[in-house]
Amino acid sequence: MYPQVRLRRLRKNANTRALACETRLAVSDLIYPLFVVPGNKIKREISSMPGQFLYSLDQLPAFIDQIAQTGIKTLLLFGQTEVKDPRGESACADQAVVCEAVKLIKEKYPEFVLMTDVCLCSYTDHGHCGPIVEGYVDNDATLEVLAKVAVAHAQAGADFVAPSGMMDGMVAAIREALDDQGFVNVGILSYAVKYASSFYGPFRDAADSTPQEGDRKSYQMNPANSREALREAELDVLEGADLLMVKPGGPYLDIIAGLHQNFNIPVVAYQVSGEYSMIKAAGAKGWVDEQAVVLESLLALKRAGAQAIITYFALDAAKWLVI
Repeated sequence: MYPQVRLRRLRKNANTRALACETRLAVSDLIYPLFVVPGNKIKREISSMPGQFLYSLDQLPAFIDQIAQTGIKTLLLFGQTEVKDPRGESACADQAVVCEAVKLIKEKYPEFVLMTDVCLCSYTDHGHCGPIVEGYVDNDATLEVLAKVAVAHAQAGADFVAPSGMMDGMVAAIREALDDQGFVNVGILSYAVKYASSFYGPFRDAADSTPQEGDRKSYQMNPANSREALREAELDVLEGADLLMVKPGGPYLDIIAGLHQNFNIPVVAYQVSGEYSMIKAAGAKGWVDEQAVVLESLLALKRAGAQAIITYFALDAAKWLVI
């Protein structure tokens, strides 16, 4: 007890604070989400996400070179399509823009770990994450399409496929399809715990994936629930998931901690678009120190138990961490 015990002894200068540091953030912890779109000569800033852009394939090589210089080696790819339909079938094509992006990046940087989002909301003409039958997203019909998308991405060279639609049985359906086609070494990063969150607005602008009618509360999780998150994660582990994601990250630190404590499998946190845009807006106004807030928020995700973090701040954070 005080005065014999003085915890401030371990805080008195930068070196002693570093010695006692319990949680460390590294560039290798960061995953950068990247939007690719059909067309040419497109580098278009996302209005609700300052500093983030949509890229056509011809614009990717120069940007990938920039990413490589930061030391980041893991990307999560999102795509769009020029042709939408009720089932999102264009996502399955081997010439889909995500598949082409994977091939392009792997040709120049084969060591990069490429993850691909496997969802249909950017490809359906109604903006939901699967085919709609009698006003309801049909779970099992969606699984059929998701399995095809995952195989197409694996054929292109993806290292991990990341199903994000919160369909029951999605991991099992994708694992079976991948294994049947010989892609036993392609991993699954499951959006195991994805909440029906209000923090996704800017992303939906970027991905052109806003539902035309209704919402996604019949398949994404209720923000009020935490025990359900453990059930979702347990099922995905049993079905063959290699990594478990919690989305969003910051508002759900308790969920990240719960998965970390209950499962011997890496947990990935997604610091989503709304989190990014709020920090950017406050930083632009001078209300917060953007760099300090970003690094603190990422450290919080790591401290809660995330082994890796998907964040739009990845490129900036990578530079700040080596200064």
